[in-house]
Amino acid sequence: MYELCVETTFCAAHAITIGGVREPNHGHNWHVTATIAGETLDSDGLLCDFHTVEAVLAEVVEPFRNNDLNTSAAFARVNPTAEHVARHIAGELASRLDASLAPHARVAAVRVTEAAGCAATFRPQPRR
Repeated sequence: MYELCVETTFCAAHAITIGGVREPNHGHNWHVTATIAGETLDSDGLLCDFHTVEAVLAEVVEPFRNNDLNTSAAFARVNPTAEHVARHIAGELASRLDASLAPHARVAAVRVTEAAGCAATFRPQPRR
């Protein structure tokens, strides 16, 4: 299995609800690591082009950059936890990259770190 990782960062605020209590709004320097995986390489010896993944990942996080996640359409009905942020980014990344990654690779995981030592990872189910 081959894996490659592409990383980006963005600054955004959020306030999550824990046990029915909403915490104060606060900011993070979010760090995102997207992992692309596959068992075979293309004819150029690549799993996929890093630059393609970088560009799409930048598009996915752009609406969050310097914004409040609680006001984002992506989290209108979902608590903007690190887990949900990771799941949202993974889903958007996969939907925008699937055609260019197939048949060699797929989005295997997205890890979101909201503070040093505090990370959440979402691993989408492999396509069948």
